[in-house]
Amino acid sequence: MKSVLLPAIAGMLTAMSGAALADTAVSAIADLNVRAGPGPQYPVIGVLAAGQSATLNGCIENSKWCTIAEAGGQGWVYSDYVTADFSGTRVVLTQRPHGSSIAVVSPPDDIDSNSTDYTGAIISSDPVVGDFPAPPAEVRTYVDTHRLDPVYLDGEVVTGATLPDTVELREIPDYNYRYVYVNGQPALIDPQTRRIMYVVR
Repeated sequence: MKSVLLPAIAGMLTAMSGAALADTAVSAIADLNVRAGPGPQYPVIGVLAAGQSATLNGCIENSKWCTIAEAGGQGWVYSDYVTADFSGTRVVLTQRPHGSSIAVVSPPDDIDSNSTDYTGAIISSDPVVGDFPAPPAEVRTYVDTHRLDPVYLDGEVVTGATLPDTVELREIPDYNYRYVYVNGQPALIDPQTRRIMYVVR
């Protein structure tokens, strides 16, 4: 999968506050959406591929949404799926040691006032081990032509994460996995474990 981070909306980032470590190198632990704003209601403007590095500009205080810069563009990522080096140890950003100096940023002034209430939360977990083969073309076509209203959940859509029981999964004819549109993106789900096996991009 090609990884591209498109330029975000101008003026999206705001000034950092306080004395903090800026421009921290981070890398994605799974193919991770990069969004135009700090929330699943914002459009996906790129993907930070698993293992790909970017520069962390800062995180919103008491939030898992952080800003990054990569390939000349800027965007927002969900910090459960990025790691950084803290005292010589690679740590998931949301599990960093207490007192770690990460720059604090403010959310954009134009934060989406049309954001919907979350109906639950995606359960973060380790990415799916091994590459899930791309679904057959007819599965992608079916999912694309049989669009569903999206379910908005707190968190981000990545392989390996688990959906709550409250999310209704839809069948795909002659296929083992189900599908649902989560946070605006179609995803293929293992109905037994409710894990996201593939994000249709």
